[in-house]
Amino acid sequence: MLLSQGRPATASSAENAGTAASAAVDGNTGTRWSSAFSDPQWIQVDLGASATISQVVLRWEAAYGRAFKIQVSGDAAAWTDVYSTTTGTGGTQTLAVSGTGRYVRMYGTTRATGYGYSLWEFQVYGSTGGSDPNLPGGGDLGPNVIVFDPSMAGATIQSRLNSVFATQESNQFGTQRYALLFKPGSYNVNANIGFYTSIAGLGRNPDDVTINGGVTVDAGWFNGNATQNFWRSAENLSITPTGGENRWAVSQAAPFRRIHVRGNLNLAPSGYGWASGGYIADSKIDATVGPYSQQQWLTRDSQIGGWTNGVWNMVFSGVVGAPAQSFPNPPYTTIAQSPVTREKPYLYVDSAGAYNVFVPSLRQNTSGTSWSGGSTPGTSLPLSRFYVAKPSDSAATINQALAQGLNLLFTPGVYRVNQTINITRPDTVVLGVGYPTLIPENGVIPMSTADVDGIRIAGVLFDAGSVNSPVLLRVGPDGSSAGHASNPISLQDVFFRIGGAQAGRATTSLVVNSHNTLIDHIWAWRGDHGTGVGWTTNPADTGLIVNGNNVTAYGLFVEHYQKYQVIWNGQGGRTIFFQNEMPYDPPNQAAWMNGSTRGYAAYKVANSVTSHEAWGLGAYCYFNVNPSVVAERGFESPTASGVRFHDLLTVSLGGNGTIAHVINNTGGPAQGTATVPVNIVSYP
Repeated sequence: MLLSQGRPATASSAENAGTAASAAVDGNTGTRWSSAFSDPQWIQVDLGASATISQVVLRWEAAYGRAFKIQVSGDAAAWTDVYSTTTGTGGTQTLAVSGTGRYVRMYGTTRATGYGYSLWEFQVYGSTGGSDPNLPGGGDLGPNVIVFDPSMAGATIQSRLNSVFATQESNQFGTQRYALLFKPGSYNVNANIGFYTSIAGLGRNPDDVTINGGVTVDAGWFNGNATQNFWRSAENLSITPTGGENRWAVSQAAPFRRIHVRGNLNLAPSGYGWASGGYIADSKIDATVGPYSQQQWLTRDSQIGGWTNGVWNMVFSGVVGAPAQSFPNPPYTTIAQSPVTREKPYLYVDSAGAYNVFVPSLRQNTSGTSWSGGSTPGTSLPLSRFYVAKPSDSAATINQALAQGLNLLFTPGVYRVNQTINITRPDTVVLGVGYPTLIPENGVIPMSTADVDGIRIAGVLFDAGSVNSPVLLRVGPDGSSAGHASNPISLQDVFFRIGGAQAGRATTSLVVNSHNTLIDHIWAWRGDHGTGVGWTTNPADTGLIVNGNNVTAYGLFVEHYQKYQVIWNGQGGRTIFFQNEMPYDPPNQAAWMNGSTRGYAAYKVANSVTSHEAWGLGAYCYFNVNPSVVAERGFESPTASGVRFHDLLTVSLGGNGTIAHVINNTGGPAQGTATVPVNIVSYP
């Protein structure tokens, strides 16, 4: 078994920033580690647990080692030789070795050239079986991950898809969760996608899987109203739609990622009933995207054949074929390039049928899809490097796996968490498939990270428990100070819910303390319908607090919290697209006061901030419990040359309440039954 791929690697030196030790264990023969031009030099890999080593493969670049040793260690201090040569040949050397250790290194003493030591790949093979007390990586994906193969009969696949949809179509607050995964090939099916259902291709690239038919979301279950079509996703496949058009009528927490639509894409329900906004990323739509009744939408790093209309707030960041900037008429906010991005990790099968997780690279100033030039750049991690978690696993077991150095793959289901899941190792990948849902018990913080490079958290729903948690996800401890510009922590398709499924309580949903963090599509929702909702039943102050500097956010959907929805304390922050509804349920004005100010702004930039920029922001009120309630403003910030807002709006939905000003004391009021937005093109 390959043990080294994706593991932490260190070296005595690196020739430059582009030839770090990690490049020799990333599974990519196009990246390499190279050392300084001197002797001795070494590279070592931490396997995470003691292993029996049987083979080491060295894939040398032209600069190779003439004399070197392969060594093993239990503590990275005392080393034992398991191979030694003074006649190294370069090229690919496959070495049979025998030894036991957690750490393995190549220790070079004589270079064959005037350059350093340079390895495309440093691969260690062996096993961690026997009496090893450590938890195993890999394994089956559980009963709610349903894998389809092109050799299966189309009728069999269709029947299974129909069965899942029948269970999930209107199952808004149920506990069932599903991931529908398609191995590379072509399928003639129609996949209707209901609640807590993810459909994804298992190819390395979207065109490896083709659905001839449709991947469809409509709103028949809710009388043609799509404003509650939440918690579902489509990812990493291509669609050749019947009739030339695919329908994806969703609202929040329903990402459409890495999809190639060979035709039109319709974002509205049949009959063009209401729909409340969504998210497309890293996708190609050959023909036209029609939002029709969609109120707001973010499209990021994609390519489209056209766009038909806009209602209130349509935002495009790094989109080839996007309409020109024209806010507010039409309401298009268009940014030519996304400043810094990293696409979401995803599961795929390789040519041998083995499961891997692909981890895309960080990119700067991007437009179009990450796969337009062939394959998405990044690193491949074998599933053996992941603990495959099941809902029956305790938080203690999950923490044990993380402490061993494993990454984490949450399979579909509901996880009860009675202690904090601590993500402490740099570059740890935490990936959920099929909307795994973490519910804290006894008021614990369900997940927290260290202030380290490269942690990736994606595809997880945090659902508040009955005892108040101070935070549902904390990124970096309070006072985090390290810089992570070259390898930030990233959050993608991470969702939060307080109330709806039960009477949950949490003070803040997401706190970001680490600098340079990337937030790529969240929905933080204090429930306004379902079970356990009410002004005093599901209390929650704030959806997002950003304390870190140089944090970039794409697609902030934050709704119904009782104080500020978003508080931004860090310097150098950037937000591209924000959608908010203020709390529906203040019983009266006296119950919703911020000192002497009526209500709370949706988006608050702290008075101490001197640099911040945001594009395409909307805040709405719908005070249906008491329509006389007023929010003084939608947005609140210091007035400074380095704090800039572009394309803001406020709306009173049906005249249920008033937002007196758009930002600070500028603009407004939003009021009246016509539901007409008040727009501000730039501030200050």
